[in-house]
Amino acid sequence: MRYAIVKSGSSQSFPEGDAFLQKASAPEVAEILVFCGVAAQPDPLKAAILIELQNESLAEHLGNDIDPERSNILGFARYRNGTDAPSNLIELVRHSNTSASALQAAAKLFGEFGLETVTCSDQVGRIINRLVVAKYNAALRFLDEGLATQSDMDLTCRLGLGYPDGPIERVVRGGLDRLYIVSKAMSEAYGTLAYVPPRRASVAFKQKR
Repeated sequence: MRYAIVKSGSSQSFPEGDAFLQKASAPEVAEILVFCGVAAQPDPLKAAILIELQNESLAEHLGNDIDPERSNILGFARYRNGTDAPSNLIELVRHSNTSASALQAAAKLFGEFGLETVTCSDQVGRIINRLVVAKYNAALRFLDEGLATQSDMDLTCRLGLGYPDGPIERVVRGGLDRLYIVSKAMSEAYGTLAYVPPRRASVAFKQKR
């Protein structure tokens, strides 16, 4: 399936050298258009229009009342733990009028590159961050409260829960400043204490500025 990438700067989902970037076609012959860091241009003749999302909702690009003629537009985000290499999971974000054919085209395209896709509704944080950010934040607060050392909490999660790495070592490796940015966006969206950036993440973010 032919696709074109329209982007500005680097892509969180597809860093430089990624095969997905290298095999793109010209926009005029592409069946799918992928927009990364630039405003998407509607084109009802394309099989799908894909908008890379960071910590925002798809509605911030399209508005609340989405024209049925934009049924081929959807959002996507490739899960990535901060500065770690991107995972093989793509979250596809649908809106109220997203067509099944556009979702199928997107899943087929990413599948050609060995990427797995899941579909979710348009909510800040999507599936993964809504599940894991609260866990990371809680672990960092437990560390501040003196519940246990970082090594003990990470070891508990690895041996007791079967995690490949502990929550603190994982989020520190990916960047506490990155956790702050994600947590801040989700806290503002939901007003939930679990998403409020923990102290260590706030400090790391301020030190990066």
